[in-house]
Amino acid sequence: MNEKTAHEYKEVIASCQALFARKTHDYGTAWRVLRLSSITDQIYIKAQRIRSIQEKGVQKVDDPISDDFIGIINYCIMAMIQIKMVDSDKMDLSYAELEPLYTEAVHDTFDLLQNKNHDYAEAWRDMRVSSMTDIILMKLLRVKQIEDNKGKTLASEGVKANYQDMINYSIFCLIKLKEQESSNKNPVS
Repeated sequence: MNEKTAHEYKEVIASCQALFARKTHDYGTAWRVLRLSSITDQIYIKAQRIRSIQEKGVQKVDDPISDDFIGIINYCIMAMIQIKMVDSDKMDLSYAELEPLYTEAVHDTFDLLQNKNHDYAEAWRDMRVSSMTDIILMKLLRVKQIEDNKGKTLASEGVKANYQDMINYSIFCLIKLKEQESSNKNPVS
């Protein structure tokens, strides 16, 4: 994998994890009450907001779309933790208990990225943020369908792989938005 990509990836994840830690301090693990389908819908809300702003070219709430991509990443990681803890009723977890679960989800997702990035030769660098947003929305619709099918698939990967792809595309978007910001391009395209 390109060293630059690995470095940028780790920078994005570090900021996402730092925010996750602060929110865990503020809110605890209230998200543990959410069913997987509710987490999927939270991700959908964020992705739909990004697409709406991209299409309209203007936004009325000052929160930058980069915050929504960070939210997508952290909600996907929450979903992966929920999958891992499916047999646990424990609602209140300390960050010390969550941190290894968060890290494991990140490592699994980074490993997937390395393999795909090798095969696709960093094609994402030539993609538009708006196209990656559409792909995230498509992945969400796939996850919703799998959830509606009670997790049963005939020929496709399960929900975890889709959450991992959404994480990776969101990270790519954040990297590209930062690059666009540096070169003063329009950040909503």
